[in-house]
Amino acid sequence: MIEIHSLSKSFGLKPVLRGIDLSVAPGEFVALLGPNGAGKTTLLRIVATLSRPDTGEVKVGGLSLTTHAYAVRQLLGVVSHQLLLYGELTAEENLRFYARMYGLGAAEARISAVLDQVGLARQRRDLVRTFSRGMQQRLAIARATLHQPQVMLFDEPHTGLDQDAATMLDDVLRSVTAAGRTVMMITHDLARGLALSDRVAILRRGKIACEADSSTLTPAAFADQYYGLVHA
Repeated sequence: MIEIHSLSKSFGLKPVLRGIDLSVAPGEFVALLGPNGAGKTTLLRIVATLSRPDTGEVKVGGLSLTTHAYAVRQLLGVVSHQLLLYGELTAEENLRFYARMYGLGAAEARISAVLDQVGLARQRRDLVRTFSRGMQQRLAIARATLHQPQVMLFDEPHTGLDQDAATMLDDVLRSVTAAGRTVMMITHDLARGLALSDRVAILRRGKIACEADSSTLTPAAFADQYYGLVHA
């Protein structure tokens, strides 16, 4: 579903990605881990069509980002550090706006369903500017899942969430993968990334330093391997 070949990206004279090769199968959940500055967010932004690589190619659903970026965006749901919400609109007005953007039919039923899923049904008519960061993060997750995209991209989605909200997000992620959708998620939470994913990929200095099936790793062994790689 996601094919990344020889991907490189620099900012000025600073190389951030150095020839990344990574494939994600349909319905697979891949957790991207690594220290700050490893290139994780840059990689995700390129897949999300928010940034362009210097060299290399990315395909999503068999479509090249170079020639079919608009079509690829219809396949994606993205939760990044920029929540892409409008503070002067209510929660349901935000979702209604995005439903129109995606040409979503039966929008009201779907809006009610995602608001209920993220625990914001009672706040649907409240202005988003009155929401806490955690509530806004919940709404961003609802926005990203609204059109039931084939591919979900998450950049540290648990940031700002309390324990109950983090558990809710874990349930959302499991439901997304259970529905056969493909997920790439950046996280610094090793245990959570291992528990949720099918496969983990560790980035170090702009390269894939290690890939492994999550089912073959214990949390303790994975933590030792992770810290050994990133501090080598």
